[in-house]
Amino acid sequence: MSLFIKHKYTLFGVVAILLWSSLTALIRDVSELFGAIGGAAMLYTISSIFLVSVMGVPKINSFPKRYLVIGGLLFVSYEVCFALSLGMANDRHQSMEMAVINYLWPAITILLTVITGQRKVNVLVYPSVIIAFIGVAWCISGDSGISINILMSNISENPLTYFLAFSAAMIWAAYCTITKKMSDGKNPIALFFIATAVTLWIKYAFSDESGFHFTLSTFATLLLSGVVMGSGYALWNRAVIGGNIMLLGTISYFTPVFATLFSSVYLSVTLGASFWQGVALVTLGSIICFFVTREKTTSSDDVKSPVKTET
Repeated sequence: MSLFIKHKYTLFGVVAILLWSSLTALIRDVSELFGAIGGAAMLYTISSIFLVSVMGVPKINSFPKRYLVIGGLLFVSYEVCFALSLGMANDRHQSMEMAVINYLWPAITILLTVITGQRKVNVLVYPSVIIAFIGVAWCISGDSGISINILMSNISENPLTYFLAFSAAMIWAAYCTITKKMSDGKNPIALFFIATAVTLWIKYAFSDESGFHFTLSTFATLLLSGVVMGSGYALWNRAVIGGNIMLLGTISYFTPVFATLFSSVYLSVTLGASFWQGVALVTLGSIICFFVTREKTTSSDDVKSPVKTET
């Protein structure tokens, strides 16, 4: 028990990473049950309620106004793009491709910080970013090997989902880049979740999706998914208080592997060797980016993690 108390904040972070790793599968499952837009709207509504119940009602006046506008817009845009890319994918296998594309954002974040002059350029940054992108191309191309023609053919089958996934990766990278500058150490995550839910409900109102059909099983899946999503954010918020952020940041770079493993089991999707190799390359590229650019500090404010966090 004393060991748990001593390392409880770090354990909170580990659990948060594992919960986030399950979101790809859960979001896809909910979208199949209730529709891509409607399912996402209900999912973020439940998560918002959970976050407010755990973290309290957010006080708008306590957050920097500029961050609420810019950060909030980026956060909502990311969550909408990410959720819809998973829900609108042609099948479960393609939804897992969308998840891998999403995990380009750690490498893109590092690249943005280098481009904007926030960090010194290391010669290994650029090849590590290229490795991550090659990993995504490897996943999309399949066992036939990387080919421009195969890539374009696969993307042309459902270009909107690929556009949403790539947009999500870019948007979250931008969000991480501006958060440290604008947030003033504040964490309006509950408020951002509420805004995301409202946005999705507005989009649902103008969509062609039909009404919802609830059963005990589908409602349980929806409720569980919402609580899992909200719990990940709530636990991470506790983890940054006193956890080993450097350790958690390192572990979180393996989130693509955890997410792929969980999703393949939960969604009953058989993945070829090329997909796993692609995931490994995305993970490797992100890890190299992290270690060649990280600052020599143990401060949680200076450690970036590739999970959905706010520092």
